[in-house]
Amino acid sequence: MNRHYSQITMMIFLHIAFLWVSTLPLNAEEPLVPPKAEGAYRVATFNTAFSRDEAGALLKELQNESLQARRIAGIIRTVQPDIVLLNEFDYAADHAAIRLFLSKYLEASDGIGTAIRYPYYFTAPVNTGEPSGLDLDKNGRTADPNDAYGFGRYPGHYGMVLLSKDPIETQAIRTFQKLLWHTLPNSINPVNPTNQQAFYSQEAWVKLRLSSKSHWDVPIRTPLGTIHLLCSHPTPPAFDGPEDRNGKRNHDEIRLWKEYIDNPTATFLVDDQGQQGGLSPDKSFILVGDLNADPLDGDDNGQAIRQLLQCNRVCASQTPAAPGGKETAVIQGNKNTSHRGNPEEDTSDFNDRNPGNLRVDYVLPSTTLQIAQAGVFWPTSKRIQMIDPKWLEASDHRLVWIDVKPGKSK
Repeated sequence: MNRHYSQITMMIFLHIAFLWVSTLPLNAEEPLVPPKAEGAYRVATFNTAFSRDEAGALLKELQNESLQARRIAGIIRTVQPDIVLLNEFDYAADHAAIRLFLSKYLEASDGIGTAIRYPYYFTAPVNTGEPSGLDLDKNGRTADPNDAYGFGRYPGHYGMVLLSKDPIETQAIRTFQKLLWHTLPNSINPVNPTNQQAFYSQEAWVKLRLSSKSHWDVPIRTPLGTIHLLCSHPTPPAFDGPEDRNGKRNHDEIRLWKEYIDNPTATFLVDDQGQQGGLSPDKSFILVGDLNADPLDGDDNGQAIRQLLQCNRVCASQTPAAPGGKETAVIQGNKNTSHRGNPEEDTSDFNDRNPGNLRVDYVLPSTTLQIAQAGVFWPTSKRIQMIDPKWLEASDHRLVWIDVKPGKSK
């Protein structure tokens, strides 16, 4: 009798144990993001899609209860980057929206992910929405969003913010918001192919700024030494005409970084404080941002981003990837079926008819650093279902991260 009772008890125990294990969320056994490599430093970029059509609207939304902000914060808290650049975070001079996002959404625990604190951040004015007084789209008006130095409905639209766990060398920051496009050697002046005439008037061309938002060099004192975060968000190579003015601007915005890291004595590289020259060759850097350029697919022929991927000072030995990108491309089909790039390396979930999902977000370290591991936060539908399936609806971009270690890459 006792033996029979013991057997029944054991069977019930095993059955309960099986049910408990089988109902555990997947991330209890296998995390959505691998732990940081030993001795490594994690850097990320994330286009948060926090831009709003009216100035101040983002702050008002965050003051209430923003489900989008909760999901964006959940992703950041899951990945736990030491530094993260947020693209499309509307700029305001009082920084109130930034401070609120930090305190209410990142630092406060809501049961998902570990609360994360960034004591340091940097933001600055951008060209988006900044009036130029010029008719840049040639429609007879000078105050449309397309007439701003960068497309935007108000100054600060589509801004950027860099968050850091470690101190920022504030006095050494360089910004290139006001650098003029035509001063870049061999700059590509858009031409209308039907008449071979320059698209921009001479007055507009000599006044047009290169950066559609801004280009920042932000040095941060990390445990690996000072690393220069090179932050930007070039215009998409689309939303224009046969002159391809946005495609050419995207190319030259990316080339600005190529010149900056290759030409330390370049006199045409004049920052907003009047300092000339590029980055010293002994400095470590990490290029971060939504660069709106895919190496193989999309509206660009890949030449724009290959300027960086093939640069001798850039370590591109490991491409961030995730299985969710491939799964999504297969499910959505359409334009994705003709892409040449590896869908696991996609970082954006765009219109599936055109251009399809693309790799447009980058974290590219200098060759003075080694990539320990890298990834894209794009879990499969089964994995994300265990957390919140709407996390991936919070933005049409995915967070991209890398772990870097000291030492020259091979």
